[in-house]
Amino acid sequence: MAVNESLPFASYIEKMPGGQVILATSEDLFNWAKAASLWPLTFGLACCAIEMMAAGSSDYDIDRFGSGVFRASPRQCDVMIISGTICIKMGESLKKLYAQMPEPKYVIAMGNCSISGGIFYHDSYSVVKGADALGIPIDVYVTGCPPRPENLLHGLIKLQEKITARKAEAV
Repeated sequence: MAVNESLPFASYIEKMPGGQVILATSEDLFNWAKAASLWPLTFGLACCAIEMMAAGSSDYDIDRFGSGVFRASPRQCDVMIISGTICIKMGESLKKLYAQMPEPKYVIAMGNCSISGGIFYHDSYSVVKGADALGIPIDVYVTGCPPRPENLLHGLIKLQEKITARKAEAV
């Protein structure tokens, strides 16, 4: 069986008598497993949530990225997709949900409102100027108003690349 040289792990594969062996560090294996099984939190704030739900439909199939299992509890998920306008009253709940997520946890800010307050920030006293203003660290920004489901899938791919490239942090 020929090895596809374009694969990122092709340099680790060597032909051995009787088959092939993949050599990798356990850190690389764990990062690959984390990236291949992201479980998002069922959490939508506004119109961007409709596009997030559409990404789970058969037309876009978020399951092929290992992210189709939307969880209702923050204790069972590892990625929060903040989709939509964040109001001041919702900010405390958002921070509480983020705090309840187990480590490692990741955040995708989906839509202009969750990134910078969007079109509502200048005309309203109750809109937070993005999730960064709440102290929630954002890993991937998905721009658009509202962003298409393809943009969310692209954001998931970027998050997976970020996770697999991550090196072990000193404890």
